[in-house]
Amino acid sequence: MSESPIESEKIEHELGFAGKLAKAFIHSPLSPLIFAAMMLLGIYGLIATPRQEDPEISVPMIDIFYRMPGATAEEVSKLLIGPQSRVLTEIPGVKHVYSVSDKEMGIITMEYHVGEDMESAIVRTNDKLKANADLLPPGAEPATMKPKEIDDVPVLTLTLWSNELDDATLRTLAVSVQQHIKQVPKTGNSFVTGGRATQIRIDVKPERLSGYNLSMGQIAMAIKGFNAEQTVGSTERSGSWSFVETGTFLRSVGDVRKLVVGNQQGKPIYMTDVATVTEGPEEARQLVSFSSGSAYEGEKIDNAQAVTIAIAKQKGANGVSVVNAVMAEVEKLKGFIIPDNVNIEVSRDYGKTANDKVNALLFKLVFATAVVVALVWWFMGFKPAMVVFLTIPVVLVITVFSAMVMGYSINRVSLFALIFSIGFLVDNAIVIVENIYRRWLMHGAPDTDVSVDAVREVGNPTVLATWTVVAALLPMGFVSGMMGPYMEPIPALGSVAMVFSLFAALVFAPYLAMRIVPSMKQLKKLEEEEHRFASKLESLYNKTIGGMFHNRKKGKLFLYSIIGAFFLSCLMFYTTHVTVKMLPFDNKAEFQVAIDMPAGTALPETASFTNDVAELIREIPEVVSLQTYVGTSIPFDFNGLVRHYYLRMFPWQAQIQVILTDKAERSRSSHDIAIAVREALEPMIEKSGIKEFDGAGVTVVEMPPGPPVLQTLVAEVHGPDAETRRQVARDLKNIFSQSELVGEEQTLMREAMTAWRFEVDTEKAALNGVTIDTINKHLAMAMGEFKVADLKQKGVHEPTYILLQVPLSKRANLESLHDLP
Repeated sequence: MSESPIESEKIEHELGFAGKLAKAFIHSPLSPLIFAAMMLLGIYGLIATPRQEDPEISVPMIDIFYRMPGATAEEVSKLLIGPQSRVLTEIPGVKHVYSVSDKEMGIITMEYHVGEDMESAIVRTNDKLKANADLLPPGAEPATMKPKEIDDVPVLTLTLWSNELDDATLRTLAVSVQQHIKQVPKTGNSFVTGGRATQIRIDVKPERLSGYNLSMGQIAMAIKGFNAEQTVGSTERSGSWSFVETGTFLRSVGDVRKLVVGNQQGKPIYMTDVATVTEGPEEARQLVSFSSGSAYEGEKIDNAQAVTIAIAKQKGANGVSVVNAVMAEVEKLKGFIIPDNVNIEVSRDYGKTANDKVNALLFKLVFATAVVVALVWWFMGFKPAMVVFLTIPVVLVITVFSAMVMGYSINRVSLFALIFSIGFLVDNAIVIVENIYRRWLMHGAPDTDVSVDAVREVGNPTVLATWTVVAALLPMGFVSGMMGPYMEPIPALGSVAMVFSLFAALVFAPYLAMRIVPSMKQLKKLEEEEHRFASKLESLYNKTIGGMFHNRKKGKLFLYSIIGAFFLSCLMFYTTHVTVKMLPFDNKAEFQVAIDMPAGTALPETASFTNDVAELIREIPEVVSLQTYVGTSIPFDFNGLVRHYYLRMFPWQAQIQVILTDKAERSRSSHDIAIAVREALEPMIEKSGIKEFDGAGVTVVEMPPGPPVLQTLVAEVHGPDAETRRQVARDLKNIFSQSELVGEEQTLMREAMTAWRFEVDTEKAALNGVTIDTINKHLAMAMGEFKVADLKQKGVHEPTYILLQVPLSKRANLESLHDLP
């Protein structure tokens, strides 16, 4: 290469930051080493960075449950929930405190500011509760705190169903499978939904109790008294030391049957003398079933009994790796623990959806890079395109490594940031390389000093342009609410990519340009083509704009047209010709249907209506399968976490999980299908009349494309008394229903339910030496909700409770309980 006529001392003085950096690395052996190191780190980051569909957002939410036996909803609100809520608002970092007061119980939900640390929030909440425990009114039980956050959302749900086994057997199997799954590294919270647990039911016979002069309290005391074992001390004997143990546990249903509960004239009264003891599934309080849809591959399945295992991942774990490891473990259990007559359906796989989404975006990232390189090739030639081709990937992969270091995952938002940044980050390298080529043409040959001076010439503007883009991106990082952290990867990773692109343009681009040198003939040809194109563009510009400068009428017309177009475009927002929303609808492979029957509806009635809804939905061509959950909730997702769907445990509540075919296999989006379902359900809902009741309705729940909210439109009603608030809420609901833009409307009120009440004759009770508390406890036992103790059995993963109750036939006839001793 020829010597440059530019004086080296002058260059050194005027190089500036960009020129000095280029001079230091243009022939340095460190340049390829740094390039290789950045590429290797980036590839490692691409492999090691956790993959998931959405960014992880820290939204600590803590539910605090209170019980106050015997209190009315108003008493719970004024004496318990109100004072406790005011105390909890004093905790630093709390954004909102919501509460619900009901008869004998209340719930306070604390929502901390986005980004607050969950562990710190738990400690602060617990400390505040303990410090103010003296404020609890008489009769109130200590609070139970249950925290929830995004990492508690299951990433995988497995539905076990069978046409041959009952739900009790399926639950026992599912709990066993759950224990094996928990051995998989990085798995988090897991639980089983559906099925009936095994229990020992003691159905007492009131007439037998009266005949033997026994009470249910005495039966309960006998069970507790003969179900005890403990270490009472230690002893040394014959030179050895050993424990001293006493007592024995009830270990089988036979032990319970042989239990002596009293004596009559010196003869023992056995449990079987006064009760029927059976071992079997608990009474049905929830129903979970699996049904096939029109797109299901296989024979038709109608309401097969099912249970669902839900598995979450630990914080920071790679969801794809965790799901793959769990599925591998489940495959090992088939034929070993899971019998052949039990089928497993993957009803949620966030690992697969995240991996598919990430792979699709990575492909788009590669495609966008290829398009940029192709354009550079078209306009600048093959060798300049190679410089850009080598520069862009190293910037992208080192940005992914930076994402891992900064605590971000590979998700659709972070990858969007990279795709979005390609249009900016490629500019730096192109500007540097193009100016180097221009100076070579002026000089007549490639030259090191000329190349360095070319970098110096455009270096400062390039640096300024880079920081301008960074400054434009940063404000997005200060958006409040959940949308801020959700979109945070865009400004964070976009800025990182821009900084690395500047480094690559100043360090790698000159180094590569000096080694991938196009011929001067080719550069000259490209320059001539560029000048011809620029001349044509200049001519067109002069004809268009020049005419407006010389013709006053044309100029004014053009100016007024621009102003008019601006106001017309703004008017579209007001006229709703342009729909305004935060994010576009996503095309998911699932949606849900939430069913709220009138409060007080029995489980069979809710199940019947839910099955009718499911039958209608399963006829839709894109539906693969459905799972119905009656009296319990679907394993919650992020949307369900925010909306507290996991508290849907009443017999009048139900949910349907609808699984669709992959979006590549259907023409309609999940949003279009959800709209079709909503329209198809409307006649059924109208015919049932459930919308006439407070809090009742059917809601089609779509997965939100971004952070979830309580509902799209929420109105809070504040008023002096409950009746006024309820009436205003009903009026608001009617107003919403008249709007064409509102698809579904529902209140959070609950219809008044029928309650049976036993009035105690306190005088007679006192004369017979019986207290109201004793009567309350005996009736609680009789109604089948009283767990006296449990069997200590080996090899089981769930406790087998012993329930003391009156047979269902007598419980259904409350008058018969008057004879209870």
